[in-house]
Amino acid sequence: MRFDGGDKRVEGEILARWRAEGRLIPICPEMAGGLGVPRPPAEIQGNGGGLAVLQGSARVEDLQGRDVTTAFVEGARRALALAREHAAPIAVLTDRSPSCGTTTIHDGTFGVGMCPGLMGVTAALLHSEGIAVFAQDALLEAEKMVLALEASPANPSR
Repeated sequence: MRFDGGDKRVEGEILARWRAEGRLIPICPEMAGGLGVPRPPAEIQGNGGGLAVLQGSARVEDLQGRDVTTAFVEGARRALALAREHAAPIAVLTDRSPSCGTTTIHDGTFGVGMCPGLMGVTAALLHSEGIAVFAQDALLEAEKMVLALEASPANPSR
């Protein structure tokens, strides 16, 4: 669910199959961190994206100037705990989000500017812990990784 109560719903055969197979573990890290809906939009302030937030050299601030970093970091930690609980090797996240951006986040000006190559807080934490992160429009790549992992001789479920 988006900060404004909307969504960026993604449909398709891959997600439908994963849903039917019970593979999806939905979470909104921002809500898991204690933020409500609707709420003002938030963006990372400072250089370095989500990784810098996790290291304490950047923060997340909402449009009204409130520091919401603690909620973003807590939500990321809860998402990581859930991924570990389910031994999830990948995560499909919503790009451009200050939590879930995997390839791009907003530039912190609350305009249309973007920062390609930076991750949001949750994406950065999951990635740093060895979980492959994919944007919602990269489902084919995500599926290829899942199939490769399942076909691997190192996969204990084979």
